[in-house]
Amino acid sequence: MSLQPKTGYTFDDYLAAERAALETRHEYVAGDVFAMTGATENHNIIVANIITALTLQMRGRPCRVYAKDMKVRVDASDAGTYPDVTAICGERGFYDGRRDVPLNPSVIIEVLSDSTEAYDRGDKFALYRALPSLREYLLVSQHVMRAELYVHQADGHWMLGDHGVADNAVPLASIDCSLSLADVYDKVEFSARISD
Repeated sequence: MSLQPKTGYTFDDYLAAERAALETRHEYVAGDVFAMTGATENHNIIVANIITALTLQMRGRPCRVYAKDMKVRVDASDAGTYPDVTAICGERGFYDGRRDVPLNPSVIIEVLSDSTEAYDRGDKFALYRALPSLREYLLVSQHVMRAELYVHQADGHWMLGDHGVADNAVPLASIDCSLSLADVYDKVEFSARISD
């Protein structure tokens, strides 16, 4: 995400410009629009592996998994974001008739990048917590085999579960799926950390 936002937009202004854009993506937060950065090979492989694993588990069920080109609207935070992976089970709500901006994700997954990790853990997670439908928020490292799962509890708190090499899978109870870390990291080559 770019550190220099464009300011003074409404969500509808932002959405019209974003739908017309051919090559760039932006996120929207309360009138400010931020350019999104590109991703590394590992980032893309992990996202593809997660989408494949979830899609296979959702066959024959009223669930959908969406890739990183699908925006999510957070009304309470006046925000529009591009999660790496979004999953919804049951009835889907959309911002308008275009059906490209879901309103009610059950699970949001972000693959951590050096340039956005602090945002994904902090302000972006705060935005997502305003989604009444959100039950699980999963952060996946691209540098080591590790996933951090935040689960929304009945008392309103979020409980963190840390999953690493010793774990077989990350349970995503809200969508009745699990992610095998071996599958998530298939074909990922860990190397010295470089900025992305």
